Amino acid sequence: MSAQLIDGKAIAATIRGEIKTEVEQMKTQYGRVPGLAAVLVGERKDSQTYVRMKKKACAEVGITSFGYNLPADISQEELLKVVRDLNANPDVHGILVQLPLPDHLDDEEILGAISLEKDVDGFHPLNIGRLSMKRRDPLFVPCTPKGCIELLDRSGVSIEGKRAVVLGRSNIVGLPVAMLLLHRNATLTICHSRTQDLPGVVREADILIAAVGRAEMVKGDWVKPGAVVIDVGVNAVDDPTAKKGYKLVGDVDFNEVKEVAAMITPVPGGVGPMTIAMLMRNTLDGAKHGPGMK
Repeated sequence: MSAQLIDGKAIAATIRGEIKTEVEQMKTQYGRVPGLAAVLVGERKDSQTYVRMKKKACAEVGITSFGYNLPADISQEELLKVVRDLNANPDVHGILVQLPLPDHLDDEEILGAISLEKDVDGFHPLNIGRLSMKRRDPLFVPCTPKGCIELLDRSGVSIEGKRAVVLGRSNIVGLPVAMLLLHRNATLTICHSRTQDLPGVVREADILIAAVGRAEMVKGDWVKPGAVVIDVGVNAVDDPTAKKGYKLVGDVDFNEVKEVAAMITPVPGGVGPMTIAMLMRNTLDGAKHGPGMK
């Protein structure tokens, strides 16, 4: 048996099409266009690539993008001023500070300074706090976890009552996606590198979210036959046959696990495109929540 592929690229394209239609309707009805500000500090190539992809997605769906490329040696106070100015700008409905920041900057303070109503990354302590509580709705949910749930929903995977295992406990993916699964009435296990009998715990999953950051860690015999596997990992491994000298792989050994699972996301082309699609969705939602909207 070979698993059905969950095509994140195709699903994200559908979602971007839906967002584009809504943006056009908003512009016609209210004269408002959603705006996303991306703040990039320093010269990290991976961060530059991510910001470029986000700007391209904005252009595709009709969202205005504001770019701020700041020097790596910017002070904490100067960066806070940029964030505060964006908070006060009525044309900006979402603020994204690209992580990681240089070591001398306190990212917790910077992210906490972003207005709750413009926290399209979903990392403001109040948004995360609401996500962690029953019957509380955050204004925004972090984009990658939100994208994981959207992949399950759009692939017809029922979450309620299923055993869900999240491998990884990061603030960015593992913990928020665990909360989302819990809100959807999954029976939840969070495991990590210190978990005893890790393969045995993972094997209990009807739905597995792998977000541990270790290349091809999850092997075929770790996975229950018929499970649904969402692979969040993006790891570069040496590959002399590739043009760049490396290839990208997930946290799951794709070739092994696809012979056991019922459904699986590829890397690349699975969760990655969904993260940016959910950022566009959050920015549109931010514009909808703003003053002057019904």
